[in-house]
Amino acid sequence: MTNEELLKIAEKAAENSYSPYSHFRVGAALECSDGSVFTGCNVENCAYGCAICGERTAMVKAVSEGHRDFVRLAVTSPDSVDWAMPCGQCRQFMAEFNLDMDVIIGRQDGQFMILKVRELLPWSFNPDNLP
Repeated sequence: MTNEELLKIAEKAAENSYSPYSHFRVGAALECSDGSVFTGCNVENCAYGCAICGERTAMVKAVSEGHRDFVRLAVTSPDSVDWAMPCGQCRQFMAEFNLDMDVIIGRQDGQFMILKVRELLPWSFNPDNLP
């Protein structure tokens, strides 16, 4: 699967977003080493701390199905003309599983960039930091 195809899956996932407060839909598509893909969208809540981002939704779905071997994560938003950068919580969540995972960050105009998790969250706190 190409990076563009994974981004298209993320774009489709954004259509399911529940974002009545921010009006900022986010879609994510997570590829695992066996080729399976898990999608996610952001789900907001009137108690803002209860919201979850699309990236974490996809990762939680994968873990709940027995996958922890994340290879690539595409993230995009149809509501932003700029890059759909993952938030700090999502970056920390990614660091738990694979600092070398490719994160494909899309824009509305079809352009994308690819960064490693370790580039998005340098000097991360990760499982290697624990005894």
